[in-house]
Amino acid sequence: MSNYQHWLITEDNHIATLTLNRPEVMNRLAAQTLFELRDITAHLRTRKDIWGVIIQGQGDNFSVGIDVNLLKDMIAQDQSEYRATWRDLQGCFEEFEALEKPTIARLHGYCLGAGLMLALCCDFRVASQATTFGFPAVKLSVGVIVGTQRITRIAGVAATKEILYLGKNFDAQAAKNYGLLHNVVSGEELDATVTQLVDRIRQLPPRAIGISKRIIDRGYAMSLRGSQTLELDAQAELLHSPDFQEAIAGFFEKRSPQFTGE
Repeated sequence: MSNYQHWLITEDNHIATLTLNRPEVMNRLAAQTLFELRDITAHLRTRKDIWGVIIQGQGDNFSVGIDVNLLKDMIAQDQSEYRATWRDLQGCFEEFEALEKPTIARLHGYCLGAGLMLALCCDFRVASQATTFGFPAVKLSVGVIVGTQRITRIAGVAATKEILYLGKNFDAQAAKNYGLLHNVVSGEELDATVTQLVDRIRQLPPRAIGISKRIIDRGYAMSLRGSQTLELDAQAELLHSPDFQEAIAGFFEKRSPQFTGE
């Protein structure tokens, strides 16, 4: 994988770890950060040997959100330029979110604004108890412009209004109560908890997980009949795959299947 200025990439036993590497600015998300993430996502999409992805922040924080220079640039843009710029940046989040591999956000320190939105693009979110969350954009007279509905679909309308209107920070337990987190653990337990989740992912057929993710994410906005057709079409892709055949063989032979990602 290519070298990136804003990301560190490591791979270990079918798992890629993406580390946001801008600790000097509390891992703020610049345009380059997001465009690099889009490039990384495109590469991971082609990697059958990568079965899961962890995303985390270097240093003391996950991310405090959008780089302030991006907000400053908004003032000088006309509406057409503004729309084109931010639609491009929105696409970076969307492409990472649609990656057909299980993704885990490992959260600590500050996780604010677009940083939290990036975490919400992941399938699983695990945070230390000391993590601080929030969407402070309203204080700058900015609406959330990188996916408000991600919050609404997870937390519900009432909670989203509370989170966004007031712009107040909240702790990890409140984030879990909103439904934004799957696990809240002590700082000492954070790595072990993520590792346990990753170990479970390694035991599962990766293509089937990817197909399930597609069915869930795309089917959410479909009619029941449309989502059922999506299920049939998706499973048809796996029908003659080696992992599907291995899973069926393992079931009838009463043994643990050995998956290859094919």
